[in-house]
Parts: sequence; structure tokens; C-alpha cells
Amino acid sequence: MMSMPAIARTSTAARHLRASHSPSVSRAWTVDCVSDYSAFLALEHTWNGLADRAGIAHPFLRHEWVRAWWDAFGRHARLHILVVRTDGEVTAIAPFMRDTAVMYGVPVRRVRLIHNDHTPRIDLIVASDAADACRAVWRALRHDSEPWDVLLLGQLPHDSPTRTTFSSCAVGDGCSTGIWKSSDSPYLPLAGTWEQYHAGLSAKFRSNLRNRMSRASRLGEPALEVLTDRDAIRDACDEAWRLESSGWKEQTGTAIVSDPEVHDFYTRLIERGTEAGWLQLLFLTVGGRRIATSYGACFHRRLFLFKTGYDPDYATCSPFKLLTYLAIRDAYARGLCEVDFLGESEPWKREWTSAARGHDWLFIFADTLRARLLHSIKFQWVPEFKRWRA
Repeated sequence: MMSMPAIARTSTAARHLRASHSPSVSRAWTVDCVSDYSAFLALEHTWNGLADRAGIAHPFLRHEWVRAWWDAFGRHARLHILVVRTDGEVTAIAPFMRDTAVMYGVPVRRVRLIHNDHTPRIDLIVASDAADACRAVWRALRHDSEPWDVLLLGQLPHDSPTRTTFSSCAVGDGCSTGIWKSSDSPYLPLAGTWEQYHAGLSAKFRSNLRNRMSRASRLGEPALEVLTDRDAIRDACDEAWRLESSGWKEQTGTAIVSDPEVHDFYTRLIERGTEAGWLQLLFLTVGGRRIATSYGACFHRRLFLFKTGYDPDYATCSPFKLLTYLAIRDAYARGLCEVDFLGESEPWKREWTSAARGHDWLFIFADTLRARLLHSIKFQWVPEFKRWRA
């Protein structure tokens, strides 16, 4: 087993790490910290090339997604991106940032992955030697001259090697850890044919679909409209945002137009996601009128649906159910391999599939009195208090 490498500081802007020799192979490992925005931009080609080599089959770790997120939401944080090189070649990138927060009344210095609720899943980008790369990142964080109280790896896929390796490293170094279960995101593997899949849905659900389609057809021909051209999406985005904000989202302040930062993020996605070739905007039309919408991404033969909405005036037609029906049928016709509904496991999603991907949040607390106290509050006292109240 490879032993833990030591850190040597070479400058105030970068930190380098070198691994000790393995019995079977001699390799040099270094870790550089990218904190400058222009250096982050310069990483784009390397970043996306690494994501391709790592076989990441979603767009949420692409440079254009992370850049759009940072430009919209990053003003209260600092970049802390760790770039791992093995024998001079980039083999992993840890998209971290630094910020401060308050946990249970205590100011906390955090290192965390670059994401919030608008990034459905995230992880380290690792092309090879996942366990060794994670250990290299961990040692760089542990030996950083700027201390942190909490390392937060949020929205990790349940089967991510990052979770297991970081947990093991943390415990080995005397740090406390805790896991919070996050969303189980439904997805539909597109096996067989559309006809076979449709026939496999329950008779009651198929009857409901026919009924909703019949209601919509009385108002005009239902159709799926898929926009991929940047100018076409720009021209249609106001209508999409109107549909997305209809009803409860506007009332609860969760609609795109309710928050300037959220609006900025999805506007930037239009520019960068269409340039990269994966962003789409989907509409259900009835007689040419758009009555339901979803942001979408078509990436690695997978369709991702996020930020959905519909016109409540057409609620009796179940507009988004019909949009989903037509989108799945179209995905089969285009030879895609999966439709990913993302987000929480809501009842309407489970009508289409029983498969789901689990996500977790891994909290790691530094080996200090302050951090150990926070761990006890979060993972012992608060759960015990909730059980007592129940």
C-alpha cells in the first residue's frame, strides 16, 4: 500500500505534494492549489479533457457548468481548486472553494465542493488511481497553512470512491466524520423499445395518460418542442421562465425569476451549455402554444431534466406529465440510453421508474476542540433532541 506523502511548500500561490515510492511502481505526485479566477479559466481544456477521461456521464462537473455556478453564486467564497498531477500529468481535480458560515451559533471555516441546490450531483474528477488521488488531495488539505474547521463533500453519489477514501483518511488522522443522506434521484434506463416500455407501465397509469392526452388534444395537437440553438433558446427563455415560475414556485420564492443569482446562473448556462453542445430547452406545445417546460441536457446519450414548470391554466391536462411522456418517447427514438429526473424521489417521477441514484453529504471535522464540539452538536446532540421531541 502506498504510504502517505509529505507536503513541501514551493510558493504562496501553489502547494505541491509528492508520494513515496510504492513497492511495485515509482510515481511522483503533486497537488497545486488554484485560487485565481484567471487560472481557473485557463484550466478549461485540461478540466474537460480530464472529465472525458474519467468517463463522467453528466454535465454537472464540466468546466462550463462550474464556471457558470461560480460567476453566479461565488461572490461570498474563494476558489480552492486542487489539481493532482501524477508524473506531471493531471489525473484529478478537486473543485473546492473556501467560505465561512455559522453552525449552531459558531462561526465555521469551511472547505467544500463548488455547488448548491442547483447542482444535482458533484464529486472529484479522477481519471485514474482514485484512492491514491483522493489521499493526495486529503494530505494537501490537512497540511494547508490556512486551517479549516469543516470539510463538506455534499451531494456525492452514494457509490463514489471519494466518500469511502476520505472517510478512511479522516478517521486515520483523528478527525470526526458524519454522513447525511441526501436525495435518491429517479432515473429511467432505456432498455428494449418504447413500445415494450410503454406496455410495461401499469394499466391504470396508461389509462390516465390517454385521458390527459385526450383532454389536451381538444385544445390542439400536443407536441414536444426541443430547442438546442442558442439564439432560439434566448428568444424562448422568458416564456420558459414564466412557465417555470407559475403557481407555487413563485409563491415560495423558488422560481428562477425570484432570485437574481439564480436567474444569472440559468442565463449563463444558456450561453455556455449551448456552446458546449449539451444544453436544451424543452416545451410541451398544444396547438402551437407552450404550456409546460423543462431545462434539459443531452449528454453521453442521457437526457437530464431539471427546472421544470407548467401553466396552471392547463392543469387538468397534466402538462408536465405529457411533456415527460413525449420526452421519453423521443429519447427512445433518438437512441438515448437513459432519462435522469434528478432531484428528490417525488411521486410523479416514481410513476415512470423504480430506479434511483442515492446521494450523501460527507462532513469531516478537523481534529480540534472547536470542530469536535461541532461534530457532537450536529451528529449527536441535535439528533438526540429530535428523538426526544418525537
